[in-house]
Amino acid sequence: MLKRTGKVLQIASTYMGTIVGAGFATGQEILQFFTRFGYWGTLTIAVATALFIWLGGKMMIIASEIGAKSYEDLNIALFGDRYGKWISHFMLVVLLGVTAVMLAGAGTIFYENWNISYQSGLLITIAACYFLLRKGMKAILTVNAIVVPIMLLFTAIIMIDTFQTPESDRFTTIVTDHSIWAAWAAPFLYTAFNLSMSQAVLVPLGAEIKDRKTIVLGAWVGGIGIGFMLLAGHIALSVHMPGIQQYAIPMGGIAKQLGSVVQYIYIFLIFAEIFTTLIADIYGLTLQLQERLKWSRSVLTMIVLAFCFVASQIGFGPLLSTLYPIFGLISLGWLFLVIRRKMAH
Repeated sequence: MLKRTGKVLQIASTYMGTIVGAGFATGQEILQFFTRFGYWGTLTIAVATALFIWLGGKMMIIASEIGAKSYEDLNIALFGDRYGKWISHFMLVVLLGVTAVMLAGAGTIFYENWNISYQSGLLITIAACYFLLRKGMKAILTVNAIVVPIMLLFTAIIMIDTFQTPESDRFTTIVTDHSIWAAWAAPFLYTAFNLSMSQAVLVPLGAEIKDRKTIVLGAWVGGIGIGFMLLAGHIALSVHMPGIQQYAIPMGGIAKQLGSVVQYIYIFLIFAEIFTTLIADIYGLTLQLQERLKWSRSVLTMIVLAFCFVASQIGFGPLLSTLYPIFGLISLGWLFLVIRRKMAH
């Protein structure tokens, strides 16, 4: 019983840590997908939570059933041989792009908050990634087991603080000019994009865990945790609408009001969340490349890190503004096929 509980918590914290990347941590994603739609945001967060519980679990169970080595195996099972390979090629490109952005984000945190140069920040992050990833999946599970509880605690602090402000119920009353169709499409786009990104880690994790019940419980705990953090962020951001939209890091603006200690913890958390997503993506990428090239994992890890270092010199804005919308649409198609896929019983 204890062993299963430990495994369930491992799955849940890795699930939360992988989904909660930099966009989520800064509050930008919550603002774009939920809060700007006013009181609809609360209902659409409930929809997103249900999708995370159901489809995250389903994805790990399919990976476990087919014994997937990497996310390409899952895509071939969903889309057939030819299209599955194409989708995996495309995801490889997007994952590389997102990984470079995460690395650039980590460098920026060093530069803006800790008075360490951008390049040094990149190199420190790369070195930490390399040493951790030599331990494989175990390292990802351990890092998430440390970061995620702190993240949940911090979310709870912000939520308690928000409920002490006079307008804490604004999330139930804010009206919006945006169309109701956009509001209800948002949770599907949000879960499609995040789940298709997180298959890099959830697929090998599901394949490692053979027990179906453990996977289902892990998906429930993880999905509810993600929903709780989305809701807490949404409630806190709603109080400060519409002014909060001008911040690059909206949650940072809120953390500032809670004093310097909370702000320092928050900056560290943003870095930790970027870092958990970074190692998860690199791990998934190297597994994927290893299936193709049959090279050693540590060589592939070094190549991926070197590529991301070069790419993070450019600043990745233009590439991502083109890739993200296309990837969002492909993710929706991918989500539809995950929903349709029948599972063995």
